[in-house]
Amino acid sequence: MASYVSSVAFLIIAYFVMVSIGNSNAQLTPNFYSTSCPKLFPTVRSVVQSAINKEARMGGSLLRMFFHDCFVNGCDGSVLLDDTSTFTGEKNAFPNKNSLRGFEVIDQIKTAVEKICPGIISCADILAIAARDSVNILKGPTWNVKLGRRDAKTASQSAANTNLAAPTFSLSALISNFKNQGLSTTDLVALSGAHTIGQATCVTFRTRIYNESNIDASFAKTRQATCPRASNTGNANLAPLDVQTPNNFDNLYYKDLISQKGLLHSDQQLFSGGSTNALVQTYSTNPARFNADFITAMIKMGDIKPLTGTSGEVRKNCRKIN
Repeated sequence: MASYVSSVAFLIIAYFVMVSIGNSNAQLTPNFYSTSCPKLFPTVRSVVQSAINKEARMGGSLLRMFFHDCFVNGCDGSVLLDDTSTFTGEKNAFPNKNSLRGFEVIDQIKTAVEKICPGIISCADILAIAARDSVNILKGPTWNVKLGRRDAKTASQSAANTNLAAPTFSLSALISNFKNQGLSTTDLVALSGAHTIGQATCVTFRTRIYNESNIDASFAKTRQATCPRASNTGNANLAPLDVQTPNNFDNLYYKDLISQKGLLHSDQQLFSGGSTNALVQTYSTNPARFNADFITAMIKMGDIKPLTGTSGEVRKNCRKIN
C-alpha cells in the first residue's frame, strides 16, 4: 500500500513538473538565446544595417513583414514560406502579392546566423529582431525583443486575405481588425505610426487623392503627378507614407494626419473626427509618449499566438519547411 501511495505521489509530482516545464516553454523571453547564441543580436543588426544602407525603404519593408506575419495565425514565420506545387503560402495573398518585400534580407540574416549558431534560431524570431532593428537604425526607439518562437509548418493564404487590414478600411473596421488580434485602439494608433517610414504604391492611394475631400489640396496635387487617374497606369509608382521624413522613425506621421496629408484612406481615418483624434494629437506633440506606446504595442503584437516548446520547428531555410 505504501509503495502504491508513493508511486501515485511520484506520478502527481511528475505531472506537475511536466506542466511547469510546458508553461515555461510557452513564455517568450529576451534572454532565450543568451547562452545558445550570444552573438545573435549583432549578427542580425549587421545584415539589417547593410540592407538599409543600400536602400532606406527596406527598414519599413521589414517592419511591415513582421506585422503581416503576426496578423495571420500568429508570429510564426508563415509569411516567409514560398509556394510550391504542393504547398500554398501567404506571399500571393492579395495584401502581400507584389507588395511585401525584403525576403532576401531575411534569407541573408538566416545564412549569417546559421554560420554562428546552426539549427538554433527560428525564422520567426529573426523577423521579430529585424523589425526592431529597422526601427532603431532609422532613428527610432529600441526595446528588448521577446524570443523563443518556433516556425510554422503551415501557412494560410485565406487567413492572409481575411486578417490583414486594407488601405480602404474605415476607422471602425480598423478598430475591429486589431481587436480580433487582441490589440486595443491605442495599439492601433501607435502601431499605425510605423507608417512614418516606408512607401506605398499608387494603386493603394489613387482613390484617396482623386476622390476624397478630407485631403490637403496641394498634397493631393503633388501625389497625382506620379499617380495617374487611369487605373491601368502607374500602379506601382511609389510615394512616401510620411511626407516630411520618410526615412526617419519619428512622430511626424501624426502631424501629417492633422494636416490632412495622410497618404492612405486608412491613415487619415485615424484623424477624421472619430475616437482616435485625441491620441493622434497627443502623439503629434509628444514623441516620447508615441515611442513608449509603440514599444508596448510591438511587444504585445509579438506575443500573438507564438509557437513554442515542441510546436512547429526551427527551419533550416526560411522559405520552406524542413
